[in-house]
Order: sequence, then structure tokens, then C-alpha cells
Amino acid sequence: MFLRLLWESFVRQRRQKLLAGAAILLGTTAVTAMLALATTIGDRIHQELAVYGANIVVFPKAEQLQVKIGGVDVKPATRGAYLKESDLEKLKTIFWANNITGVSPELLLQLSDGNGNELPAIGLWFHHSFGALYTGAPSLHPWWKLKGKWPSSPDEVVLGAQIAHRLGLKIGDSLRTIEPASQMESAHRRIPLILSLPIVGIATTGDSFEDKVLLPLSSAQRFVNASDPVDRVEISARTKPEDAFARRDPDSLPARLRDVWYCRPYANSIAYQIREAIPGAQAEQVRRVEQTEGTVLARISGLMWLVSGAALLAAGFAVSAAMATAVLERRREIGLMRSLGAGKAAIAGLFYAESGLLAVLAGAIGYLAGSALAFWMGADIFPGDGAAALLNPVLLPVVLALALVVTAAGSTPSIRKALRADPATVLRADA
Repeated sequence: MFLRLLWESFVRQRRQKLLAGAAILLGTTAVTAMLALATTIGDRIHQELAVYGANIVVFPKAEQLQVKIGGVDVKPATRGAYLKESDLEKLKTIFWANNITGVSPELLLQLSDGNGNELPAIGLWFHHSFGALYTGAPSLHPWWKLKGKWPSSPDEVVLGAQIAHRLGLKIGDSLRTIEPASQMESAHRRIPLILSLPIVGIATTGDSFEDKVLLPLSSAQRFVNASDPVDRVEISARTKPEDAFARRDPDSLPARLRDVWYCRPYANSIAYQIREAIPGAQAEQVRRVEQTEGTVLARISGLMWLVSGAALLAAGFAVSAAMATAVLERRREIGLMRSLGAGKAAIAGLFYAESGLLAVLAGAIGYLAGSALAFWMGADIFPGDGAAALLNPVLLPVVLALALVVTAAGSTPSIRKALRADPATVLRADA
């Protein structure tokens, strides 16, 4: 009997059910689209804002040391503090290793052309395999414009646009410089060995790199009398927007709060873990990048939650109006069931079953429509980062639960009002 009454309610009140279903469908479509975008918006914004550069920089801790005697800085002018390229493998061992999306080590040096002229140079990764990543300076500086190609062998170099113009060199020419061993053993050699390094590209970078020779890191390390040296490392990582808790000093927190801080993907916590993993390293977040990313993400996320809340509220009001009409049309049926001995709980269960079934059906269709809408919006707004998956199965139970809650909330006032009415009064009024 219960199933028959349930079926008859959908057959006899098709218009009201369609109106309520349409409201739930539109609400769940909007919510699904917003939730689907919200699950990927952080990574997509991170990729879009990657043009600002890395958000974490690592350098030797010894570079921060100040050596003063009597107020006079006596720190040696010669360089001797380096990181080790081999230690970068330890980045893969930190808690948030999978959030690291780019790594670019740098080594500054001076080349000599044999005529007493010094050429500023920098050793870089260009397309380096780092675990599952292929990373390097070009991926962390996507605004760089290159004519030609990046070095693919240790003997090839790329010139910055300014130094290429100053030297009058172009792609296909060779850069003459003293062979590294000649520089380190010049006291034992009368005639220095001259290297000719093929120029395979000219880079326009818009920064100090334009006045440098860009060469592979392995080549640059031959010119420095140290073990696999690196001056600094730029790191790009997916992070959580900074809040007041992120700015706390972890060493001053209780153990429980420190674990919470440590296990959140703040730029500060990732930098802290890098300092723990790499000996002699100091890691700091680049606040200009990090704060811009956090501000944009917070504003977009707030807008998404506002749209989702508005859609659910509108759906709730629409369902309430549709259910009020349905209950009004069925007041005689309710009065008859009450007079025949049906309890309030049984009648309420019938109406909630109707609205619940409607919520599941409309919510499932809204989930599919919202997923398609999110897929289209994501591809249109972020065309360069690849499309996300069309369906996110995790969202289905969330959307259905929201649809059920909204429908129940919208139906409750009408159902309670109908159950409070006196059956005899209702039947006499319709007689």
C-alpha cells in the first residue's frame, strides 16, 4: 500500500513534482559545478601564477652569517658557502614531496675569454629529470622567450639578449672561454687552453639573466673548485594559503599543534621540512608569490561558496513552495488517512519518502549536469593546464546528501502544518 501511494503521488501530481525536481536539479547542478572546480582550483591557480616564479627559495645558511669585530664586517669576500646538488634528492623524502612541482638550482660564476674580460655566467638545469618531474629554469620562468633551443649537451650555451648584443654574437657562433682546468692550474701552465662553446639560443628574460651566459649546471660546476656546488635553489610547490596559524613558530608550539602545523601544506611548513632535510640549507618562502596566490584563491573560493549557498537556498525555497502546493491539494487525502487511523509518523514518512526519492533522482541528474558544466568551465577558464576528469565519484554522495537535506528542510514546514490540521475540520470543509 505504501509503495502504491508513493507511485500515485507522482502520477497525480506530475506538475508539482516536476517543479520541485527542477529546483533541486538546478541547485545541485550549481553546487556540483562549484565543488568540482573547488577540488582543482588550487592546483590550477598555482599553475596560472607560476609566471611569478618560485614560491620557495633555498640558499646556504652560512650566507646569513655576519662576522664583525669592533663593528667592522670582516666576513671574507671570497665565496665558499655552497649547497650540494646531490642533496637535492632529499627533497623527495619530505612529507610534502608530492607538492613540489618544480626545482631549479643555480650556480653563479665568472668566465674569462682569455683577453682579460670577465663574462658573468650561471649554471642551470634546463630539462632535468627529477623523480617524476622534468624540471629546470625554463619551467619555473615561463615568461622567458627563447630563440633557438636550450642546451642539450654540456658544451652548449645560451646567451642572454643583452650580453649577446654587447658581444656581437648570434646563434651558431661560438663563445670563447678559458678551459676550467687552465683557470685552476694556471700557475703550472704557460699557455691557457681556449674552449669554443657553441651558442644554441638567445634568451630574453626581462631580468638579470639577460646579461649572463646560461650553461648547463654540470658544465658550470667544472669551473668551481667544490663538490657539486649550488648557490641557491628555486622551488615551486602547491601550498595552502597563509593564515595566522601558518605564521606561528613551530618550535614554540605544543607537540599536538606542531604536528598539525607540520602536516599542513603551508609554504612555511614546506620550507621548514626542506631545512630539516638538506644540511646547511636555509629555506624561505617568497612572500610576493605566496601571498598573491593565497589572496586570489581565498577570493575565488569565497565566491564559489557564496554561489553554492545561494543555489541551495533558492532550491530550498522552490521545494518548499512546491511541497506547500502539493500538501494543500492533498489535504483531504491527509484528513481521510488520519480519520482511518493512520498516525502522523506514517503520513510524514510518506511525504518524506516522496521528497527523498525526488531528491535522489533530481540530485543524480544534477550531479551529471554539474560535472559536465565544471568540465566545460575548467577547460574554458584554464585552457593551458589540461582538462580535469569529467566525473569525480567522491562528489556524488556529497551532492545527494545536500539534495536530501535541502529537500527535507523545504518540505518540513508544509508537512508539519498539514499534520497539525484537524481531520474532521478538513473533511467537513471539503464536503
